[in-house]
Amino acid sequence: MESEKSNYGAIMVYFTKPSWAFLVLLFTVIAILSLQISPKAIILPFPLFPVPGSSELNFESDFDPGSCAAIFGELPERKLVMSLKDFGGVGNGKTSNTAAFRKALDYMQRFSEKGGAQLNVPQGKWLTGSFNLTSNFTLFLEQGAVILGSQDSEEWPIVEPLPSYGRGRERLGGRHISLIHGDGLTNVVITGNNGTIDGQGRIWWELWWNRTLNHTRGHLVELMNSNNILISNLTFRNSPFWTIHPVYCSNVVVKGMTILAPLNAPNTDGIDPDSSTNVCIEDCYIESGDDLVAIKSGWDQYGIKMARSSSNIKVRRISGTTPTCSGIGIGSEMSGGIFNVTIEDMHVWNSAAGVRIKTDKGRGGYIANITIRNIMMERVKIPIRLSRGSNDHPDDRWDPKAIPKIRGIFISNIVSLNSTKAPVLAGIRGASFEGLCFKNVTLLGLSPDAAWHCEFVSGCTNAVFPLPCPHLQNNGSSTCCS
Repeated sequence: MESEKSNYGAIMVYFTKPSWAFLVLLFTVIAILSLQISPKAIILPFPLFPVPGSSELNFESDFDPGSCAAIFGELPERKLVMSLKDFGGVGNGKTSNTAAFRKALDYMQRFSEKGGAQLNVPQGKWLTGSFNLTSNFTLFLEQGAVILGSQDSEEWPIVEPLPSYGRGRERLGGRHISLIHGDGLTNVVITGNNGTIDGQGRIWWELWWNRTLNHTRGHLVELMNSNNILISNLTFRNSPFWTIHPVYCSNVVVKGMTILAPLNAPNTDGIDPDSSTNVCIEDCYIESGDDLVAIKSGWDQYGIKMARSSSNIKVRRISGTTPTCSGIGIGSEMSGGIFNVTIEDMHVWNSAAGVRIKTDKGRGGYIANITIRNIMMERVKIPIRLSRGSNDHPDDRWDPKAIPKIRGIFISNIVSLNSTKAPVLAGIRGASFEGLCFKNVTLLGLSPDAAWHCEFVSGCTNAVFPLPCPHLQNNGSSTCCS
């Protein structure tokens, strides 16, 4: 067992597709040809929404200033370490291990206040239905270990809808539980030596395609009302729905992950922090049929009532592709508010959008103090899209007067090659998107007649090509993008 404990070593991930050296070189060339970002803090020409508390979360590690993973702390060494085989597990890819996983977690729960426990999943294919984690617990997948999601829908039980959504996201009523689930937990680690969790989601996608889905599909991993969470150094594949979904959580780190789904697999978002605070997502490679990363905070009147925001979030060094959606999405479910978000050092290619903020009437809430910088895009249809038009609501009780507030969006050091369309910035009549700042943005490959589409927006630009819309060229402020 001592050798298995030592597998906690450095968390590493190897990227094969993005070229960061090329990205750095290209940004350097663009910077030489344009104005540099001032090292001074940008002075906001408008008040931001109040941020609870006066202290700023220290994301940076004393050992690695380029990492925000320090919010989790050191990896714990658990007092009890056992194998799934100790609970009758059979790794032949055919035998159900649902009972073995549940038996293991029931037993290990006894150690949550006695030094914690670790369940090792050995090499092999371990078929299972849904199971619930416990506090002070590590799920460790050894090299060659594959957890396979059961294709029997009865092994994904129906649970209550999230209170900030009021119903299942896809269907009225309850929703299928995630394959790996936890509620009200603390100090949870899901990691390993690059093992795999495969949701085998095709049966669920076919229910969606065939319009025979009765309840909202389950996520691959969902943790609720939990804190101090680390998910690292694994491959997640073929989630039925959103892949990683921390909701109502704090101090969450997702690091060194590879997340894969067929590019036509519906709604297979990579990582979706939802009504969560103090979140670090870094060094991940994602291919999916939806957003690579999407930040959310509840849906219409249910999200407004719960008022649980997403805040203090850093997303960095994410690479991937999604032909139908965006590299980074904020919304459209944002009714509890989203603020204090930094997104940087991304590489997105062959995608519908690079950066997208999406909302609509009925959402209410706010999106404020968002910094997006150092993004490289290749063959992205619309590099930047801030728009209304989500036009989906949980029921007929949504309030058309609940207008979202969008202000304080700072976008800089963006390079897009072989772009198809100019940016789309479409605010809402009576509640325009305000305080938009674009600096050092270069979009190449557009046709000569391509023009920014802007309405109900205001802000300013500095060193932007091609020329932005008049809404952003002269707003009377010399400090907005200085």
